[in-house]
Amino acid sequence: MAFLSLKDIGKIYVSEGNVSVGIRGINLDFEKGEFVAVTGKSGSGKSTLLNVISGMDTYEEGELFIEGNPTSHYLQPEWEEYRSEYISFIFQDYNIIESFTVLQNVELALMHIDDEKERRKRALELIDRVGMTSHIKHKGSKLSGGQKQRTVIARALAKDSPIILADEPTGNLDSKTSAEIIELLKEVSKDKLLIVVTHNYEEVEKHATRHIRFYDGAVELDNVIFNPTVSEVFSEKKVEEESVSSSKKWKKEIKKGISLGKAIFISKPKLSLFLCLLMIIGAFSVFSATSTNGNMKVIFEDYYMFNNIEGRLVVTKRSGEVISDDELKKLAEENNAKSFLHYDMMLDETESAFVIPSKKEAYDEYGWYDYEYFLCTYDETFGDDIIGTYPEEENEVFLYLPIYYSQYYGKDSLIEDTIMFEDVLEYKVTGVKYYYDNTKTGKVVFTKDGFKAITSYNYIFYSQNTLIEVDAVDKDTSNKDTWEFYNFQPSFDVEKGKIYIANRNYNNTVGKGNYETKVSFTSTYYEYNYYYENPIKNEINVYKELSEDYISKAKVSNKEGYDVLIHPSLVCELMEEALQKSYKQASLFFDDNKTAHKVAEKLNDMGYLAVPADTTYEPDETTTMLALIGAIMSAISWLLSVVFIAFFVNLCSSRAMSAFKSDMAIMRSMGISVKTIKIGMYVRMFISLIPSFIFVMVGALFIYTSPKFNEYFMFLSFDQYLLLALGLILLTFRVTKKQIKNLFKTSVKKALKGGKSE
Repeated sequence: MAFLSLKDIGKIYVSEGNVSVGIRGINLDFEKGEFVAVTGKSGSGKSTLLNVISGMDTYEEGELFIEGNPTSHYLQPEWEEYRSEYISFIFQDYNIIESFTVLQNVELALMHIDDEKERRKRALELIDRVGMTSHIKHKGSKLSGGQKQRTVIARALAKDSPIILADEPTGNLDSKTSAEIIELLKEVSKDKLLIVVTHNYEEVEKHATRHIRFYDGAVELDNVIFNPTVSEVFSEKKVEEESVSSSKKWKKEIKKGISLGKAIFISKPKLSLFLCLLMIIGAFSVFSATSTNGNMKVIFEDYYMFNNIEGRLVVTKRSGEVISDDELKKLAEENNAKSFLHYDMMLDETESAFVIPSKKEAYDEYGWYDYEYFLCTYDETFGDDIIGTYPEEENEVFLYLPIYYSQYYGKDSLIEDTIMFEDVLEYKVTGVKYYYDNTKTGKVVFTKDGFKAITSYNYIFYSQNTLIEVDAVDKDTSNKDTWEFYNFQPSFDVEKGKIYIANRNYNNTVGKGNYETKVSFTSTYYEYNYYYENPIKNEINVYKELSEDYISKAKVSNKEGYDVLIHPSLVCELMEEALQKSYKQASLFFDDNKTAHKVAEKLNDMGYLAVPADTTYEPDETTTMLALIGAIMSAISWLLSVVFIAFFVNLCSSRAMSAFKSDMAIMRSMGISVKTIKIGMYVRMFISLIPSFIFVMVGALFIYTSPKFNEYFMFLSFDQYLLLALGLILLTFRVTKKQIKNLFKTSVKKALKGGKSE
């Protein structure tokens, strides 16, 4: 049986409803060692013969046998394997990969060699053999026609295929270079089947062992000049490859693909830079869309009954009775609590509104400002690396805030400033520490007395029905004047434990005579109990008379125009008795939540209702629905952003991908499998993605450490970055897959430069 045999081969072309015959009734047998010259007029079927033999074109009639094995049942994967094992193709217009160097072009055909050093050594030997050593680093686009053809011959030799097909290899060369190329082909084709299609038989006549002439798609002449003697040297590669398992083949494909992908990436630096920039834009856009649509996670967040402070245990009596200070102290001692807090309501007030000075100035200038919402706590510390000091007085606070607040309070040293609670109580800021996770709520840290003062004001006086009545009796005439004030404000500027009456009528009256003044407070408020959705409607009435000693004689500036200014410590004093009679819960603090849970079990058995602060609850339907709607809207916004980004990346990268269309066809004609090429294209795109990951990480670091930007981009957690990375990889995979599909729609023959049929 002949090495290569064509039996009644016929090829038919159909184009725009017209049917034409490429070749018909071809019966030819070929052996290794032959130098076959194929001639004929243009369109006679010469190139079609080579395309059929190479497997780049199908045949509709007959059978092609290779080493006695039929090929009519072959599908694309089998033809790829066939080309990989048997075929080396040399084209008239070279089909060199112009973005690759001479060395890369030759190494491309040596990908079956796993060892990179051995691959390089073999490539250098072949390049030297064809006389191209001096141009080894030159790209294909910089070579002359003869140099390109020599490179392609070296590439064909690198495959060590038993069949070399040359389609008009000297068609674009001068006579001298043509003679050199034919001599070179003769030299390198020993022990191989060399089939050369040429329009000039005289050029190959002295080397040809056989002459075949085509006419009108059929063999007109088949003249054997002489039969060469050939040694069987090639079968080792085939036997070796057949013994390789499928898993090892896949590993080799992946390894080849990675190597090819890196070569493609390096070969076109400008295009690769464009892809990198494109992926950076896409990645940062997805990052921005994710960072500005943080509400998507809200439906997965837990709803805590209390502010989840580590080791906190909230305690109340099941009987509804008030817990006394002595009882609370005893519970803390018996259960080894670190500390306790009786009036703990402000710990759970998540909407404590503060005004920072610069925004207060904006109010003075523009007539409006936004409140900042922080958690209130006391005696909490955050290490030694702080700016300033922790508070010591009741009118001092320490701030624990996101980094963007450093614009107001200083980043390296504390700017002496103040902060106001509800635009009422003004505190001096003694220290600050910043953090970068702006999803966390900031904290305002008070002393114990300061925390107690703000608690008393916020839940007793503020927005309650409170009356301050002032009686002034003339000691000489016993005449009495009375003033009723609902317009008052706590102020640390007043002497501690006193009030200052700023009302003009009062001061005018008392200042003219010998008066004795008495002040009485009357306030009505509701009992505080966290477990009720609405406050209990048990009214608590407070009535307290103060002597003249409580009235401050020192004048205090009153910018806001209140009638009465009260030192916060006096508010605490007035409310202490009422709080002791009405406040029904308290907090114990332990080292960790585990200890808090153990103590909770013990206290629950003792008649208390003890709830660890990390206890969650199911929100009502309205809350759930609103959260769900917000999350859906954010998700839709995020999805639309990602879709737009994907469309943009796909549009731009598809143009870049099309530049590789002819290169892919050349690789396929060389027998490099589609799998390897696809893996290479994915690798190329994923390499382009690496700078985008680096850019996003550096960009995120800059954004979250920069006070000017930290406020506007929501801090992302590790799982969000992981999701972002996976999303970008999936996006890149989908875009690349679509583009690869388009690349491989065209047959190898049609995609090649000058891939015309005859």
